[in-house]
Amino acid sequence: MSAEEANTIQDEAPVEVPQKKGKQGKYRRDKPWDTDDIDHWKVEEFKPEYNPAPFTEESSFATLFPKYRENYLKEVWGHVTRALDKVGVACVLDLVEGSMTVKTTRKTYDPYMILKARDLIKLLARSVPLPQALKILEDGIASDIVKIGNIVRNKERFVKRRQRLLGPNGSTLKAMELLTQCYIMVQGNTVSAMGPYKGLKEVRRIIIDCMNNIHPIYHIKELMIKRELAKDPKLAEENWERFLPHFKKKNTKPQKKKVSKKDKKDYTPFPPAQTPSKIDLQLESGEYFMKPKEKEARAMERKKEEQKENSLKRQAERELAYVPPVEDAPKKKKKKSSSSDE
Repeated sequence: MSAEEANTIQDEAPVEVPQKKGKQGKYRRDKPWDTDDIDHWKVEEFKPEYNPAPFTEESSFATLFPKYRENYLKEVWGHVTRALDKVGVACVLDLVEGSMTVKTTRKTYDPYMILKARDLIKLLARSVPLPQALKILEDGIASDIVKIGNIVRNKERFVKRRQRLLGPNGSTLKAMELLTQCYIMVQGNTVSAMGPYKGLKEVRRIIIDCMNNIHPIYHIKELMIKRELAKDPKLAEENWERFLPHFKKKNTKPQKKKVSKKDKKDYTPFPPAQTPSKIDLQLESGEYFMKPKEKEARAMERKKEEQKENSLKRQAERELAYVPPVEDAPKKKKKKSSSSDE
């Protein structure tokens, strides 16, 4: 073997990377199985072979539903039962107590499925339609029920702010659903939402801020800008704070009504004279000692006098319409004297 061949073999040999001394590099080893094409955040499907043995304890959850949902739940309960049987969860509808119950069985293999079933019956109780509520059983879909009844005390203000979430013809709600990829249902004192975890976080923030008098349109503008920035790979690792709008809160105070100052009266230590009562007035006029018939006759006389006065006033008003308006007399034009007369 020549010297040149030996040098090329030495160059081709793998160079060992020296391990870092200290605590950081002590237990670090190469992981040939961990490649870049692996998605570590992917939620893999839980299969029955992962848990062949049944659970040792039974878990159950129950929730109440309002009276107006009773007829709908009776109609769709067969579909609910069939959907939960596929994942090994039993369900019971109690119309006497007005409750729905879900519990694990010996066929249940996924331990998290009982929590998904609990969310399903909660959504059904909050007026979410069945086809939409069944999507909660899928992986990567979660639900959140935001309570908005206790945030605002004034009933009229609460109704106005809740209406802001919907917007004109539901346009604001639709924009929120498209940007967050969530299903949103506004019902009574709660808002139900379904979708990915990141979208649910945004939905909760928008709802609570809306009830605290921050309009949803500001958050919608922010989400639209973020969606456009996410498309640019150059800005992936940069701070987006400089691109986002900053809205200042303005406290507009209502204009105070001008109170006209009254002239202060001279102070007198004596109280004002007592106003005469009805009996006092009758005693002064002598009506108090009259007989009932005489009182009636006097009352009729007063009434006739008032009617007569009113009729005279009305007649005078009617006659005003026939009074001719005052016309200005036409001005006579002076004829200019011609130069020939001079």
